[in-house]
Amino acid sequence: MEPRPQASQPAPRSDAPDVGEHGPLRVVIVEDSAIIRARLEEALEDIDNLTLMGHAETETEAMALLDRGRWDLLILDLQLKQGNGLGVLKALRGGVNKARGKVAVFTNYAFPQYRDRSLALGADYFFDKARELPRILKLAADLATPSPAAA
Repeated sequence: MEPRPQASQPAPRSDAPDVGEHGPLRVVIVEDSAIIRARLEEALEDIDNLTLMGHAETETEAMALLDRGRWDLLILDLQLKQGNGLGVLKALRGGVNKARGKVAVFTNYAFPQYRDRSLALGADYFFDKARELPRILKLAADLATPSPAAA
């Protein structure tokens, strides 16, 4: 059995905006499990300077939501009710939404091949749902904290 990968460090990207600089961190959740989504939303609501912009359960809903406006952090599951998170990443890479922010994959399928593929398609972070909820919440809190230069 292969070891599970650790969360990735941010991949350098010149097209990603400086998140959290212009008001609250805008977060979108793409997650098909109502239980996990509710747990994420509840935990994220406790973070200062963060606004939940909405959620989607399918690839189609995700693309419609992401195309509606600017967002700073997308928390993306790979397994969805229709389509999958890799399809969302491919569409984002294809330029569907030019105002994209950071993308954090949050999945139960935390195997090296999914991690590598997600990062190759433009994900900035990769987290294991079974073990890394605190890490994704820390990421959101860190991104929501205004930088000293912006203060």
